[in-house]
Amino acid sequence: MADLDEQHPLFLLAMDQRSSLLEHTYGDDSGEPTDEADAQRVRAGKQLVYRGVLAALAAGASRARTGVLVDERYGAEVARLVTEAGLRLAMPIERSGEEWFQLEYGDDWVAHVDAFDPDLVKVLVRDNPAFDAEERRGQAERLAEVSRTLHDAGRTFLVELLVPGTDEQQAATDDYDRDVRPGLVVASIGYLQEHGVEADVWKLEGLDRTEDAERVVAAARAGGRDRVQCIVLGRDAPEEQVDHWLRTAAPVDGFVGFAIGRSNWEEALDEVVQQGLDHEAAERQIAANYRHFVDTWLEARPDVVDGLDAGGR
Repeated sequence: MADLDEQHPLFLLAMDQRSSLLEHTYGDDSGEPTDEADAQRVRAGKQLVYRGVLAALAAGASRARTGVLVDERYGAEVARLVTEAGLRLAMPIERSGEEWFQLEYGDDWVAHVDAFDPDLVKVLVRDNPAFDAEERRGQAERLAEVSRTLHDAGRTFLVELLVPGTDEQQAATDDYDRDVRPGLVVASIGYLQEHGVEADVWKLEGLDRTEDAERVVAAARAGGRDRVQCIVLGRDAPEEQVDHWLRTAAPVDGFVGFAIGRSNWEEALDEVVQQGLDHEAAERQIAANYRHFVDTWLEARPDVVDGLDAGGR
């Protein structure tokens, strides 16, 4: 994406959760809706979240900087509305709920991408240098094929990298996220690059220290990859934790925005589904949460161009 940089960031509201959404919000731990009526409830929930995005735009969020990450399975209508509205669209192609990367639509995945023509094509990857070597290699090979196919088609590849700690790694420190994970992220990025996985944008768990954010950018841009960018994910963390991650990343060149999901909408959607909260109230809550994170980024990175539309702040 030629216009994605530190002065022109991208603020994605992520709602591509599928199996985890069914389990945590709709109380179905099977990962699949029991019937079409249940599937429609999930689709309606995603449409509600999208109306929260529209409310944020009406309150002043920049249309040029706003995007939505949404899945085809339950969010196809939202994806079409995002495109019609002229917002940035990101869509996942991985199968939800799997330990290792698998394609959602198997050999037909390219046709599904072409049908929606998203601005960014996203995969979710879990990796750690301590994981099984054979499984890691196989996953990297599958991802490398996806990477080549997308770049041959001129598409932008977004890799969401999660690095969960092993029991031993967690036990070795009082704070895995602060003390251990940053080095493992650097190692995992290098491993994937060595195996042919060429992300245009890395979607990464938040970092607590500026020097670690700088290390991660250096890894993402190693070997002449000077145009590769990074964005921060929310990981359903409390607002104050997400704010800290955003303030850490925003001033670091190479970090160009965020993709935050459940921290924006989970509470409001839960209250709609489980307690009957008024839809308009839920939309206002989602919009306020999203605007809060945008404002947090803009305060930490004041050189952003058109971060808010006229009258937004």
